[in-house]
Amino acid sequence: MIASPLLWLALAATLVLLSLVGADGVGLLLLAGLAALLLAAVTALTALPSSWQLLLLAALLLLGYVWLRRWSGRRRERGIPPAAGADLAEVIGGFDAEGHGRVRWQGQSWAAVNLGPASPLDAGTVVEVLGREGNRLQVLERRQEADAGEGVSRRTSD
Repeated sequence: MIASPLLWLALAATLVLLSLVGADGVGLLLLAGLAALLLAAVTALTALPSSWQLLLLAALLLLGYVWLRRWSGRRRERGIPPAAGADLAEVIGGFDAEGHGRVRWQGQSWAAVNLGPASPLDAGTVVEVLGREGNRLQVLERRQEADAGEGVSRRTSD
């Protein structure tokens, strides 16, 4: 039995719609939907047996997956070089008992977590940005000997 191009078209529409509503975070549903759409076009033009159609779908999915992995790998390698003083921030709201508060970093207000909760951070304290977890910065109070003659850069104190 030969699968109808309408079957592949319906599968493609379903997969693309699922991808558009956010059911897929990495793009695999969109990739499968596009493969099914291409297969619908191929089966509309030629009479392929079902086994060849499934084999072609598997090959398209494999090629698409390899391309997606290479593309996402290249995207991760790109980095933006940090600006001078980019590792310094200023506390703009005191930190609570759990170590959560707000800092101004590179001219923007960020949620932050204090990695040294034993030392409370008050407004105006200069901190070092050690990392980022999602949209929350990980900060630690800057040592006093490193502060001699330096302040927070103009970009962070705006």
